[in-house]
Amino acid sequence: MTFGQRFRPGARPRGWRVTAYDLVMTDTIEVTGSGQATGSPDLVVLDLRIQAERETVAEALAAVAESTTAVLEATAGHRSGAVPPPRTQGLNLFTRHDRDGQQVIGYAAAQQLRLTLAGTDLAGEVLTAVSTAAGDALGIDNLALTVADSTELLVSAREAAFADARGRAEQYAALAGRELGRVSGVRDVPDTGSGPAPRLARMVADGASMPIQGGEHTVSVTVTVRWELV
Repeated sequence: MTFGQRFRPGARPRGWRVTAYDLVMTDTIEVTGSGQATGSPDLVVLDLRIQAERETVAEALAAVAESTTAVLEATAGHRSGAVPPPRTQGLNLFTRHDRDGQQVIGYAAAQQLRLTLAGTDLAGEVLTAVSTAAGDALGIDNLALTVADSTELLVSAREAAFADARGRAEQYAALAGRELGRVSGVRDVPDTGSGPAPRLARMVADGASMPIQGGEHTVSVTVTVRWELV
């Protein structure tokens, strides 16, 4: 919270040899408020890593391609036109050496794959299907639960942030023996936030799907508002 002053140059009297300023002071108060809004996640974003180690480059790349195809086929029924299509984000190839680091003993290939799935109810089932399709070639870099459209959450968070700022400003103005006038400036910094890190229960030996608790997706907004004091 800050109090400030603004000065406006006055008219120069005709005939004066020196510059004169008519200083008109306007007191202001600037306060920062914050607000949040929560909603239920409706998207699952999986960042996967498909990897394989083979004796030759061709064999390593072929193994990665085969596992990637298996993952895409296993998740095809859980994707829809309303979500982004699968996206490969990188392909890496490494040389494998013996313990002494002298002799080449094979090659390791890895490819990153991002899958966006509609709905969170079947997230555990999808994760199990992915692990079954790729087997030991699968690595999971991240699993995020988010919302497809955060517009309504942002609107609610902005309203809460502005109300928070106004409440603080009214209190400070009253303590100073003043009242709030018109708003002379607004600056906000939206933060789309992220969904909670889903908790993954240990997969049981009979192959049951992995339970995932979605929790809530939170959007936060910080706004700085400046009022004139009257």
